Amino acid sequence: MTSSASKPSRNIVLLGFVSLLNDISSEIIQPILPLFIASLGGGSLAIGLIGGISDGIPSLLQVFAGFWSDMKGKRKPAVVGGYGLSAIGKLLLSFSVSWQQVFVLRVLERSGKGIRTAPRDAMISESADANNRGRGFGLHRAMDSSGAVIGSVIAYFLWKGGLDFSSIFLIAGLLALVALIPFAKVRETYRLRQDTAGSAAAHADGHLSLSISSLSPELRSFMAIASLFALGNISYMFFILKAQQLFTGSMATAAPLLLYVLFNFVYAALSIPIGIWSDKVGRKKVLAIGYVLFSVTAFGFSAISSLAGMIILFALYGLVYAIVDASQSAFVADLSHSRLRGTSLGLYYSVVGIAAIISGVVAGWLWSWQGPSSVFLLGSAASLLAALALWRMKVPGAVES
Repeated sequence: MTSSASKPSRNIVLLGFVSLLNDISSEIIQPILPLFIASLGGGSLAIGLIGGISDGIPSLLQVFAGFWSDMKGKRKPAVVGGYGLSAIGKLLLSFSVSWQQVFVLRVLERSGKGIRTAPRDAMISESADANNRGRGFGLHRAMDSSGAVIGSVIAYFLWKGGLDFSSIFLIAGLLALVALIPFAKVRETYRLRQDTAGSAAAHADGHLSLSISSLSPELRSFMAIASLFALGNISYMFFILKAQQLFTGSMATAAPLLLYVLFNFVYAALSIPIGIWSDKVGRKKVLAIGYVLFSVTAFGFSAISSLAGMIILFALYGLVYAIVDASQSAFVADLSHSRLRGTSLGLYYSVVGIAAIISGVVAGWLWSWQGPSSVFLLGSAASLLAALALWRMKVPGAVES
């Protein structure tokens, strides 16, 4: 963290603006992507593969990106490069003519996320003191999810305006390039701190260790629990598909888009207050509540058959993400050694990413074999088990308080 109290908050705001613009771009694509895949002949298995693997495999990059940023003492190059790669993937997505091409380009686009996320979250954690880390992550996620609200609204109006999927994707790709502009004012945050915990976690010769064994025991436990939750946290595309089944004609596209707007609105509106709440009452308690709420939400999706119920469940889905998304990253930062923060975040995202691959493939197979209800029931059960495991987990008193 820099010596001036104003500079870190300025850095978080600038990174938030990058995410705001990038997420407007991403969320123009997100709600129509499963519909686009279906229009190209891809069924539930294709959607499961694209959702799971495109989110999972690039997550493996995060450990190397986080480790590289720790080793080189530079975080900004990886963050800028990751956002740039995502922009290229979005631009090329507009030229897809088969779901297989969508798969390849989606992996490319999400690889950019894999490269940037751990170094970026390390920058956020280093731009705020420990007592305000939840607030910092909450601010970033609020700006990020505000972009999601704006993007999904734009997607709806672009679709209503008669643009085809490819044209909408092209607009999203161009906007992703614009999102790179605020980086001109973002400052590097890395600062090597030779504290006792960091020194113990490094090799005797001063080199960093790219190994789960280098992490604190508490962080290793949480990574296992978060992976269990990730197995149940199925891709948002299955929630979109479930909503689509309740409607016919033009409403089969319009209604899922509007419900997705609701999801992102709730997510954006509650991210900052929940981040502040997690600073006060402890990350573990907040996350346990979020896991339980996801279990309830997924169970509801397994049986829902009305518009009113769908509205309630999409709002709950947004609340879950407001609770879980920022709090998980902040909790990893809390439990990591300062010298290994980028590596810790990268390892965490990679392990959770592997679980996401399994989740996507299993969900796609279950959807085609046993139907949608089985997918959501599996998600409900896995997240409930994760909540119970987290509640029993022992963490340092400073984190639990």
